[in-house]
Amino acid sequence: MATKSTSRHSPRFRCAECGWATVKWVGRCGECQAWGTVAEAGGTAAPRTAPAQVLRPATPIAEVDLTTAAARPTGVAEFDRVLGGGLVPGAVVLVAGEPGIGKSTLLLDVAARAARQGAATLYVSGEESAAQVRARADRIDALADTLYLAAETDLATVLGHVEGTAPELLIVDSVQTIASADVEGQAGNVSQVREVAASLIRMAKDRGIAMLLVGHVTKDGSIAGPRVLEHLVDVVVQFEGDRHSRLRLVRAVKNRYGPTDEVGCFDLSEAGIIGLADPSGLFLSHRVTAVAGTCVTVTLEGRRPLVTEVQALVAPSTLPSPRRTSSGLDASRLAMVIAVLDKRAGAPVGAQDIFAATVGGVRLTEPAADLALVCALASSVLDRPLPVDVVAIGEVGLAGEVRRATGIGRRLAEAARLGFRHAVVPKGSRADSPVPDNLDVIEVGNVAEAIETMRRLAVVQGTPALARDSA
Repeated sequence: MATKSTSRHSPRFRCAECGWATVKWVGRCGECQAWGTVAEAGGTAAPRTAPAQVLRPATPIAEVDLTTAAARPTGVAEFDRVLGGGLVPGAVVLVAGEPGIGKSTLLLDVAARAARQGAATLYVSGEESAAQVRARADRIDALADTLYLAAETDLATVLGHVEGTAPELLIVDSVQTIASADVEGQAGNVSQVREVAASLIRMAKDRGIAMLLVGHVTKDGSIAGPRVLEHLVDVVVQFEGDRHSRLRLVRAVKNRYGPTDEVGCFDLSEAGIIGLADPSGLFLSHRVTAVAGTCVTVTLEGRRPLVTEVQALVAPSTLPSPRRTSSGLDASRLAMVIAVLDKRAGAPVGAQDIFAATVGGVRLTEPAADLALVCALASSVLDRPLPVDVVAIGEVGLAGEVRRATGIGRRLAEAARLGFRHAVVPKGSRADSPVPDNLDVIEVGNVAEAIETMRRLAVVQGTPALARDSA
């Protein structure tokens, strides 16, 4: 009997990031693999929950009312695209991104548009004063009669504002700046963030209030605070973009009400943040003459095709270990493509410094951009520029083969719409989808065929570099 009591009251240790529990201390969490986050949570007895009286009986699934989960547009079309149609009453959206990337500007615009549609909206600012938020609202024309503003950092006061205004939309900027007097520690620590988020989410669910929470990010770009925060919310939206560029991309990395593969494009300017319904062409250098080391591809962000330019520079290395630098491209994917070129196509790239980047600050993560990277690298090595009206789409395997990409029809249609005349694609792509009449589709089976096709296209176009080589 004593042994059973000791085991029930044995100390437990819990991870501060994800909540994983264990009976003994470990240096690394067994769930999220974080180091130094496991601490003793106290030796409390295991709770036993007794059955409670059911107030609302279970309903057959076919009789559940769907109107309560209908999304309401925010008025910002690109943001609605990412959310899956708009905001659902009672939904909690976590918006994360680096400081100064445009989160507050976008959410203030969303708040003003919702208020103009007749929805009472409460904007709680914990980082800026009310005057600072008002100045931004004047600049981006985000003033409305039913848009209420409160600059508070106390959780109880924020809940009091919600009681007084009864909003349909609540925006908290940011969750790391709000603190609860019932929890020890300063605002932003793990316990405070967990308690504040849980209280706000519980209130939003009970009252059917759509809520947008702004979250800080760490140095590596992940959302700051406990990982349990991402599990509590319904939608997690991530802001991306170069701070030195006006282009901003918004992705949904978690969405209980819509797809997680959509992306919204925005232009951040002094007049505010504006959605870009047709971003194709923003990721091109708009060059008139052909330049060696560049190739255009068509990537799919969700169901949206985006034309993107890949640039590569191959130069002799003076170091024992050649440099491999990438911007906007996966470094491991670049290393794999270089190895395939060296081994399967005999390209002299192993001992060269290689720099690869995308244009416009976009990040390419899908394998369908491999073929464009191969063409860009080969073009730089041979100093033979590809024509400006050529796109390359396809995945490259370790054996040097070129594999088919998904959504090839939409990619080719977008390329033809923007005036491209030649498309280098994997073999068998013609059978997957119809080909536009004004597009010359060339199928290749491996990287060697792709390089040979690049040479032939340069001959057809009569580029100066190839004319010199022929002479």
